[in-house]
Amino acid sequence: MAPPQDTRRPFKRLAISDQQRRRDISLQRQAQSRRDAQHQARCLASTVLSLQSQTTPEPVPDIELELVPETEESGAPSQDLDVRHAAKLKGAEARKWFAKQLMLPEWMIDVPDRLSDDWYVFARPAGKRCFVVSTNGTTVSRQRNGSILHRFPSALPNGAKKRDGSGPNQSYCILDCIFHELDQTYYVIDMVCWRGYSLYDCAAEFRFFWLNSKLGETGACDPPSFYHKYRFSAVPVYNCDQNGLFSAYSGAVPYVKDGLLFYNKHAHYQAGNTPLALVWKDQNCSQYVIDTDSKGQVPTQQQVVLELQDDGKLVTSDDPPVVFGGLDSDFIQKSGLCTGNLLRFAISDGGLSFVDGKLVKADLHYLEKPNRARAFADSFSKIMFQHTVRHCPLKIDDLLASISSPDDQQNKPCDIDMVPISSMSGHSPIHSASCRDTNRSKSSSLSALDFFLHLVLEEYEA
Repeated sequence: MAPPQDTRRPFKRLAISDQQRRRDISLQRQAQSRRDAQHQARCLASTVLSLQSQTTPEPVPDIELELVPETEESGAPSQDLDVRHAAKLKGAEARKWFAKQLMLPEWMIDVPDRLSDDWYVFARPAGKRCFVVSTNGTTVSRQRNGSILHRFPSALPNGAKKRDGSGPNQSYCILDCIFHELDQTYYVIDMVCWRGYSLYDCAAEFRFFWLNSKLGETGACDPPSFYHKYRFSAVPVYNCDQNGLFSAYSGAVPYVKDGLLFYNKHAHYQAGNTPLALVWKDQNCSQYVIDTDSKGQVPTQQQVVLELQDDGKLVTSDDPPVVFGGLDSDFIQKSGLCTGNLLRFAISDGGLSFVDGKLVKADLHYLEKPNRARAFADSFSKIMFQHTVRHCPLKIDDLLASISSPDDQQNKPCDIDMVPISSMSGHSPIHSASCRDTNRSKSSSLSALDFFLHLVLEEYEA
């Protein structure tokens, strides 16, 4: 079935967010980080050459490399990724640390610029979002809140205790997956590490190419067996032109859909919320568009979950957090609330008020504490998406119209070279990042990855 012919006027973006500005800033930070890394490599090369030119070689003392946590400015994990500190964490604290390692898409509040040129789209499987890590002859999956979902043998590199097919003992891999209950399948939506090679600093374009190229080679997509308990499968990814968007939205897939995911082709894998990955849904591609309450019912008033800070402010999970209001000390004391508590509120009749696209007032009514298994407060983009769904939803027609609008056809400069490759698996042609991605040396985050793998299994070794 062909997509409908577009006869609409271009979608006019609402001034309720700064999502596009933050997307631009994130891409600029990635470009700056790459330039800094290249400069450091040149300095290292110059130093080595100058040492070689010395007539009398001098003994070189052993140098202990120290992992310096990168700041949020670089788009890498924050200072929470201090391996020496995290290595001491156990139980709930370890799970909380692990919960921060997933890249979490923002909810689509406005339509990105250059949607058809710079973005992929695919149907998100319904299920449990998790990291899957294979190492030391076993495979472990952890959910978004850091708790363990499954421990099982798999055909992933070093994912089962057998000699054939597991790979070298030092190999491991980390996949970003969604576990689909109905067919007991792990649908892989991103690849973070493969056979010990870190893909954190690779563009999504290269990660998706590598995922489609390598996953099937291991037998991970084969039916379950004694050494392979669950099947893995890649999701069909499309260029976000009109045909690709229509295919992701209306095309048949072997899983239950839960909205659409949009990935910027140039985005690195960034822990935490990122505007370079977006989620969108409506009633035709998701069973749950509007959030339900603890009883599974759609409440008459929108509900939000916020985190209580030590000064009484109520904030989102964003970095930096967005303040939605505050509680006075008397109420906090009488209610037995503590700093860091997650609290559920209803947005009352006063609603949300904006000035120049920024939130200035929220009419909140306290309800209760959410489920204890919950790890984070709502993000600002999720709250705004739920708000727009109730009042002025962003429709699939708006996305299709934006793709063909003049604003989306502007040729803006791109800091990553794009090399077209042939179509894979019968899907729309995608691209790979330039060879400088494939030749990039392993980053300093490998030490963090080593601890990452240790932390996955720590509960079973305790």
